[in-house]
Amino acid sequence: MGGNSTQLTELVLRGITDRPRAASPPLFLVFFLIYVTTMVGNLGLIFLIWKDPHLHTPMYLFLGNLAFADACSSSSVTPKMLMKFLNKNDVISMGECFAQYYFFCFSATTEIFLLVAMAYDRFVAICNPLLYLVVMSKRLCTVLISMSYIIGFLNPIVHVGLLFRLTFCRSNVIDHFYCEILPLYTISCTDASLNALVIFIFASSIQISTSVTIVVSYARVLFAVLNMKSKKGRRKAFCTCSAHLFSVSLFYGTLLFMYVSHGSAPGENQDKMYSLFYTVVIPLLNPFIYSLRNKEVLCALRKVIK
Repeated sequence: MGGNSTQLTELVLRGITDRPRAASPPLFLVFFLIYVTTMVGNLGLIFLIWKDPHLHTPMYLFLGNLAFADACSSSSVTPKMLMKFLNKNDVISMGECFAQYYFFCFSATTEIFLLVAMAYDRFVAICNPLLYLVVMSKRLCTVLISMSYIIGFLNPIVHVGLLFRLTFCRSNVIDHFYCEILPLYTISCTDASLNALVIFIFASSIQISTSVTIVVSYARVLFAVLNMKSKKGRRKAFCTCSAHLFSVSLFYGTLLFMYVSHGSAPGENQDKMYSLFYTVVIPLLNPFIYSLRNKEVLCALRKVIK
């Protein structure tokens, strides 16, 4: 390799399947419908929250920003995937590849901290209802949302910055459907152990610390719900928190496995399925998880339809 070390400027995304020609038409249709539904669901939820004054509360403020992060997450990955299905264009420039990973990591990191803010909001609302409006002031909500976006902005800068120390002069084929950072390390002809260590430290510290915070918050919420005397209040609190916990479990479960667990090596088909879950499926499910059992959102939707 020492005599032929021309650095690559373009990469090839292998995609979801090893048989792209036969699978392209049905896969395009499936993922196009998923993407349209995702965008309609998330942007529609943002519109409802903006339109209805009854939804101008901290919980829905966080939920609107979560929907925005989900829309960004899906948009950073799915359009390129659809283009590959349409015209077999699987080539991506190095700059476009780094940018795609940056925007996905930005939206995913922002979503993690928004979920923490939502857990704290539910903790205050259920455990300290009389102090809710005082504690969850507009200023605190603004700070929590701003910090989520700031951390989301800074976290991928570190990983993308470290990518520039790598040279890519071996294979230009990424065994993935988007520019996931772990497969990039496997095609580098520079030692990527420092990059892998940094992403492991960042991912484990962010995901484990935030997940522990969420678990503790919801454990205290669950204890408070079980001690409620009103069956109606208990049912309403349980429905709200169960939806939040379901969404958190889906999101954290796949991310923890991908970036913290050592159960599988980068590039395996199993990893593609986990990536597909948190890049495509979760942004699709979230607006429906938070809306279908939420009477206030459904009421706002009826008003808009009428």
